Amino acid sequence: MSAWSPTADTGRGSATVEFALVIPVVLLVLVALVEVAVVARVQMELLGAARQGARVAATNPDPANAVDAVHGALSEGVVQQVIVTVERPAVVGREAVVELAMTHRLAATLFGGVPVNLSARSVMRVER
Repeated sequence: MSAWSPTADTGRGSATVEFALVIPVVLLVLVALVEVAVVARVQMELLGAARQGARVAATNPDPANAVDAVHGALSEGVVQQVIVTVERPAVVGREAVVELAMTHRLAATLFGGVPVNLSARSVMRVER
């Protein structure tokens, strides 16, 4: 039979304390990683929509068609927040420019949201 000593159980207690101290940091890092992924996804979505809008602007003289193309390429949550600007000259060979801008809120459910400005720009030559 072994004798009980006061130092025998200190390993379990210190492991519990360390776990309690580390878990908030781990959760914060996980939330940060998810937010970075969400911002990257929204930025890629904006870039793709700007390209689609520039393609339409380069071949169609009506800027409203380019705006419709941008809105069609964006998801429902993003399309409500984005501001679309289309510059389309009437001269063939000049640059048609489509710019998108929006403010994304980081960790909106946890901290009320920290605003991050996202934008995308695409340029194509006018064909017709």
